[in-house]
Amino acid sequence: MAMDAERRQAELIEQFSAQAAALSSSAPQLAALVLEATSHPALFAFSELLSLPALSKLAGTQYASSLDVLRLFAYGTLKDYKSNSGTLPALLPDQVRKLKQLSVLTLAESTKVLPYDQLMQELDVSNVRELEDFLINECMYSGIVRGKLDQLRRCFEVQFASGRDLTPVQLNNMIDTLSDWLGTSDNLLHQIQDKIKWADTMSEVNKKHQKEFEDKVEEAKKSIKEATTNGVDSVKYLPAFPLVEVLTPTLRHFGTIVEETRHQLFRVLPLKRVFVIIVTLLEKILVLVRDVKEITLTVAFVCR
Repeated sequence: MAMDAERRQAELIEQFSAQAAALSSSAPQLAALVLEATSHPALFAFSELLSLPALSKLAGTQYASSLDVLRLFAYGTLKDYKSNSGTLPALLPDQVRKLKQLSVLTLAESTKVLPYDQLMQELDVSNVRELEDFLINECMYSGIVRGKLDQLRRCFEVQFASGRDLTPVQLNNMIDTLSDWLGTSDNLLHQIQDKIKWADTMSEVNKKHQKEFEDKVEEAKKSIKEATTNGVDSVKYLPAFPLVEVLTPTLRHFGTIVEETRHQLFRVLPLKRVFVIIVTLLEKILVLVRDVKEITLTVAFVCR
C-alpha cells in the first residue's frame, strides 16, 4: 500500500510538472495550477514543484503569493498559516483540509503519541468527536497515517506516517549526518583490515610454532626409543629435558596467544576471525595434551 501511495505521488508530481512547463509563459495559469495542486486530495509532496523553473517565474509578480502558498504546503502547517494569514491569500476548504493533514504528518515526525488536546489546538478543532472523525476519514482512510485512537487516554497512537518534504536545513543536516556515518564506516573498515592482518600474522606464527612443537615431540620420542635400548635401569635415569624442552616453550607460547587474544577481543575484530583464533588455540591445546599423554604413557610403559 505504501508503495502504491508513493507511486501515485510520483505520477501526480510528474503530471503537474509537465503542466507547469507547458504554462511557463502564463503567470495566471501557473497560479491556478498551484491552487489545483495544493487542493488535490492525493498529493502531499510539493518541494519538487516548488523547485520548478517555470513556477519560479512567479516571483516578483502579482502572483508571487502563489509561491508562498506552495512553500507553506511544502514545509508549513495550519498554525504557520494562521500566524501569517495577513500576507497569504485565503485558502479554499480543500486547501485547509490538506494543510490540516500535513500538520498531522508534521506532528507525527516528532512523537508517536499525539494528545488530543495538542491535536485540537494545532488543527483548530473544537471537540473530540470532530477530531476523531478527521483522523479517521481524512488521515487514516487516505493512507497517510495508521494508528489507534485511545479515547481513555485521549491520544492518537501513530503506527505509521508518511514523510513530508525536507526543508533545506533538514536536508543539509541529513547530508552532514550521512557524511559523518561514511567517515565512521571508513575508520571501522580500516580497523577491521588491521585486525585481519593481525589474525593472518598470528596464523603464520601458530603454524611456525606448530612445526617447531612437532619437531620437539619427535625428538623426545626418538630420545625415549634410544634410551629403551639400554634397558630399564637406564630409562629410570632418563633425563627429563626432552619433555621439559617440549612443554616449556609451548606453554609460554600459549600464554602469549591467550594474552594477545584477550586484548584483541576488547577491540573491533570480525566475529569470524575471533572464532578462528579461539578454535586454533583449542586445537593446539588438544594436540599438546595428546602428545604429552603419548610421551607420558611411553615413559611409564618403558619404566615398568
